Amino acid sequence: MIVIAGPTSQPSTGDAPPGEPVHDDGDDVPTPGDPGPRAIETALERSTRTPGSARGGSHRPEGEITAMFDEIAPDRLNTIMTFGLDRRWRAAAVAASRVGPGDAAIDVAAGTGKLAGALADRVGPFGRVAAVDLSPGMVARGRAATSDLVQLEFVVGNALALPFEDGRFDAATIAFGLRNLSDFGAGFREMRRVVRPGGRVVCLELTLPRPRWWGRVYQVGFGRLAPLAGSIAGRREMYAYLPASLVGFPDAEQLARLMVEAGLVDVTVRRFGLGAVALHTGRAPG
Repeated sequence: MIVIAGPTSQPSTGDAPPGEPVHDDGDDVPTPGDPGPRAIETALERSTRTPGSARGGSHRPEGEITAMFDEIAPDRLNTIMTFGLDRRWRAAAVAASRVGPGDAAIDVAAGTGKLAGALADRVGPFGRVAAVDLSPGMVARGRAATSDLVQLEFVVGNALALPFEDGRFDAATIAFGLRNLSDFGAGFREMRRVVRPGGRVVCLELTLPRPRWWGRVYQVGFGRLAPLAGSIAGRREMYAYLPASLVGFPDAEQLARLMVEAGLVDVTVRRFGLGAVALHTGRAPG
């Protein structure tokens, strides 16, 4: 686990001073891969040579991403490519949110609602979960798939301008959607805004594994695996976007610091999948 203390927090592991990461890769599981396109490998080499050059938002316009996700279901691809292990990681995200019966949670960039549905099970019929996504197609699929959950509401909305008042929720989550936002830091600030003081912000996202050589192997392997899976589904060109979205994406430590800069405290990181997936958790002050 990596612990990065926020501006008003105390370090929560051992004797490590605030801001010093404590590493523990957790329960890693294999991630498949094989050689990939030189263009992706070259971009990766540039990003790993210059750690400070991580981009601050998606390299694709929001409208373009929304139109693409109206046609595909990336939740299904995540399950296929991780051999179902994404379910375990989502369960870890739900646990990290610390919501319970009667609580309110918001899942941002919710897709078809896999994480939102798990949160709804946790808060029960007297709680509330808002699943927000910019893609009307994804929202329609999510509503149809979860119509039996009275506590779950799907809303078409922008992660950078959530249609809810300050402090409305006990927790805010985002799973495999942050890298699609045009401004990563703004996404964290907006999630912090809508949670109550002491509420939690949880981010589950792909990340570049350590060490650098393994990061290169993983990146080029993912660059071949996703389009291959897309070819099977008849959507090769669209699924090629998924590995490309990881090029230049902030690494786990950089993402943790973005959360601190967004005003969150007690920020921690836990890695899964041989370091290829990171679970970030922070708390709103108060």
